[in-house]
Amino acid sequence: MTRRRWIADTWTETSASLQGEQAAHLARVLRAQPGQIFDVVANGFLHRAEVLSATESEVVFALKEQLETEASLRVHLLMAVFKFDHMEWGIEKATELGAARVTPVIARRTEKHLAQAAARRVERWRRIVREAAQQSRRSDVPAVDDPAPLKTALGMVSAERRLLLAETEQENSLRNELARGPLGENLPVALAIGPEGGWTAEEMALFSQSGWKHVTLGPRILRAETAAIAALAVCAAMLQDS
Repeated sequence: MTRRRWIADTWTETSASLQGEQAAHLARVLRAQPGQIFDVVANGFLHRAEVLSATESEVVFALKEQLETEASLRVHLLMAVFKFDHMEWGIEKATELGAARVTPVIARRTEKHLAQAAARRVERWRRIVREAAQQSRRSDVPAVDDPAPLKTALGMVSAERRLLLAETEQENSLRNELARGPLGENLPVALAIGPEGGWTAEEMALFSQSGWKHVTLGPRILRAETAAIAALAVCAAMLQDS
């Protein structure tokens, strides 16, 4: 039977602990007892771990042997801020599909009230990716940056392969563009997903000046969260199977 996996809140070389809601759930709902074995991610490494003590405020583990894990996709997702319920769903699914980093972008066509409220949502987004990483049995948690204007966000991208999902592109598919580069080393990729209404001409120019290539997912117009999921699925299929 597959062991439950948890992501530690604190750790040392030999021990780790869960606190807050995680500890309360493990102690109260799952009735954890000393001696039980779980999988625990601590400092980015997966361990078999034995419960030493369990209360509703803290569960302490002794870290045992390190276990093998699959690497996350080296994909940096730039996602223009859009309706929060849709965006949160997209962020959750991006985590399940393996995205390594998410940067929320304040675009010109981001609704004003969403742009103003975005900074207050970051901690919620980080909690969502943590829970999604744990549920999907990842051994790491994607980074979620503070929301930033497009020009600032573009300066945060280090990946050499920079791909902009653009409604105006009709021929160059994401799959074909990924196939042009060396895939075996899972080279970093940056993907940009626009807001409802798309990027403005000025924003498209910023992308071009920063070396982004325009790609398409096909002839249909997709919602932003659907585009993010579809694009990451293509990346997962090509980068992980290469």
